[in-house]
Amino acid sequence: MAKTKNAKTIGKLRASGYKPVSIKEELRRNLLEALRKKKNIFPGIIGYEDTVIPQIENAVISGQDIIFLGERGQAKSRLMRQLVSLLDEEVPVIQGCEINDDPLKPICRYCRDRVAEEGDDTPIEWLPREERYGEKLATPDISIADLIGDVDPIKVAEGRYLSDELAIHYGLIPRTNRGIFCINELPDLAERLQVGLFNLMEERDIQIRGYRIRLPLDIFLVASANPEDYTNRGRIITPLKDRFGAQARTHYPTNIGQEVTIMDMERRQFDNGQIESHVPDFMKEIIAEITHLGRKSPDINQRSGVSVRISIANYETILSNAIRRAVMLGEKLAVPRITDLPHIHSSTASKIEMEGFEEAREDKIINDLTRKASLNVFNRHYRLHDLEALIAQFTEGFSVEVFDMMPAKAYVRNTKEIIGLLEAIKKVCDSERPEMIASAAEFVLEGLHVNKRLNKAKQEGKTIYRS
Repeated sequence: MAKTKNAKTIGKLRASGYKPVSIKEELRRNLLEALRKKKNIFPGIIGYEDTVIPQIENAVISGQDIIFLGERGQAKSRLMRQLVSLLDEEVPVIQGCEINDDPLKPICRYCRDRVAEEGDDTPIEWLPREERYGEKLATPDISIADLIGDVDPIKVAEGRYLSDELAIHYGLIPRTNRGIFCINELPDLAERLQVGLFNLMEERDIQIRGYRIRLPLDIFLVASANPEDYTNRGRIITPLKDRFGAQARTHYPTNIGQEVTIMDMERRQFDNGQIESHVPDFMKEIIAEITHLGRKSPDINQRSGVSVRISIANYETILSNAIRRAVMLGEKLAVPRITDLPHIHSSTASKIEMEGFEEAREDKIINDLTRKASLNVFNRHYRLHDLEALIAQFTEGFSVEVFDMMPAKAYVRNTKEIIGLLEAIKKVCDSERPEMIASAAEFVLEGLHVNKRLNKAKQEGKTIYRS
């Protein structure tokens, strides 16, 4: 391989034993090698190991173009971009070629003329895999010239005839020759432009302005679409959809563990200076549970999807409020609490569509989801009959006041005064730090409330738990 990559001319490339292969042969060969070595081909993709990824692998092995079908926030774009890892590190191209022509198999007029004139002395260069990937978001203003190409008026003004192939300015797809080209949100592409892709996918050539130009491009075509786009904004015309060899159906995480893993991996991370931060597992579970419940809620428009981005944004929001609290109170550790959850309204409401819109109703729906999520997570960690001694303390007149800017040390005092609270806290918190104890204490109190064993009242921005 090293000897091949040292070649600087067609003659030296041919002498090295290099043989042209199609893009689909290349992807297939590298995928099979990766499977033999048990490499992770799609790092950072969670929950698709037994569903989506096998579909992709089968499509690549079969040499089939792929369309990813799924709601927003299901990693469709990330999957498409990670296909680049299956390309060779570098491939030889004729120097100066606009469409990455293979030195031993040129297809454009410029390269054919150059090779005919310079022969084995024709210079070549090596194109890295990252430059062999093209992507376009389908928007209403796209033209066939953007995708395929058009006559370049400047070249005509310089003296070329309109019928001259060298007068063509190539579009995005020809410039990704010998690579992977992806179209995001394919249904948004106008139907007349979708027709323009027919030849590319079946006959593997293109037509520009009706000129008799046969350009057998070597492209692996990938597209994404939301199923609802067929009726909401546009549709994939049937003949084009038929030309895709494989349809990979994506999905949301199937369990809380997968959602939490994605949240941890995708959230924005900053240097918080002297402030540490920690998010307890039960708080992560509540955030993930809210999203999962949202995907089943009849009050939320399921056609638009309830994206993983909601979980990520809500995770960032509660952590941000915890950091804000730590800064304002002079605490060294930022730990999200139940009282931080009302702040997720802003990061949730912007990412979901309600069935009918009323601002007050929207707040109620988010509150209901938060309450049900807290109930489900609490009941996974606790059994109520183990907490009867704690509940009895409130029956005898105890009450606890909490609010999101309450210092963590105040919670420690409560744990010493209320019998059974510290033992309950230890079930989800093995730390002696006040900030961790404060978060766990609120979780226990809220869990008893949502199980209807404690009442909760709001007074002047504070929450009071009592019998």
